[in-house]
Amino acid sequence: GEISGTIEAVAPGSSLKPGQRVMATSNTGGYAEFALAYETDIFPIPDSMPFEHAAAFPIVYQTSYFGLVHRGQLKSGEWLLVHAAAGGVGSAAVQIGKALGAKVIATASSEEKLRVCRDMGADHAISYKEPSWVDKVKEITGGKGADVIYDPVGGDTFDLSTKCIAFEGRLVVIGFASGRIPEIAANRILLKNIAIVGLHFGEYRKHNPALVRKSMDELLKLYSQGKLRPVVSKTYPMKDAPKAMRDIGSGGSYGKLVLVP
Repeated sequence: GEISGTIEAVAPGSSLKPGQRVMATSNTGGYAEFALAYETDIFPIPDSMPFEHAAAFPIVYQTSYFGLVHRGQLKSGEWLLVHAAAGGVGSAAVQIGKALGAKVIATASSEEKLRVCRDMGADHAISYKEPSWVDKVKEITGGKGADVIYDPVGGDTFDLSTKCIAFEGRLVVIGFASGRIPEIAANRILLKNIAIVGLHFGEYRKHNPALVRKSMDELLKLYSQGKLRPVVSKTYPMKDAPKAMRDIGSGGSYGKLVLVP
């Protein structure tokens, strides 16, 4: 779904040119030496961006940008809680949150992943495997709770997040990596004046492609300023794609894994 490379050929009338360095989103076919993409889903990349970074950029950074800016309405100075912060979308959310001036609390499952979160600039990093993580979030925020919670995990993590969200907080639902789709009683939304908002980035590609391009311009500007850096923890030759998938499935990987033709 996320690819990068040099343009080999374009359709007649295209504004793109052979030889351009680009990244793209594609519905299928990314695990190959040659790939196809619609022009609307292709973005030229800066000379300073290596292809490994570009391949790890378009979906996860757009997802986190849309989730925090357009859905979460994150403001400078607010507390942002990012779950699974050492993963692909989580690491992007930590970096974007810091770039937007938020104070970031990151959660992860191991000491190695917590270290990754701190290295990315998280102000606090706590293990969500410890039952006390909710109390730690409250303590860190002076009892207020997090203004925006970015949740790609779902399940118990979602349930507990509603206990440490601030008044008028926004809980952004990104996905359900835990395997359980949670539910919430509407009275809990009412009593704390909180908002539960969803983010499916792919729908913006269909309903508002102009906003996707504008957001990518903002993201690439932040990249050029050195405020965003994809966490590529490992690269694999294309033939090792099955091993890369197993490494993701084991839960031991962090950041993004990239296949290199």
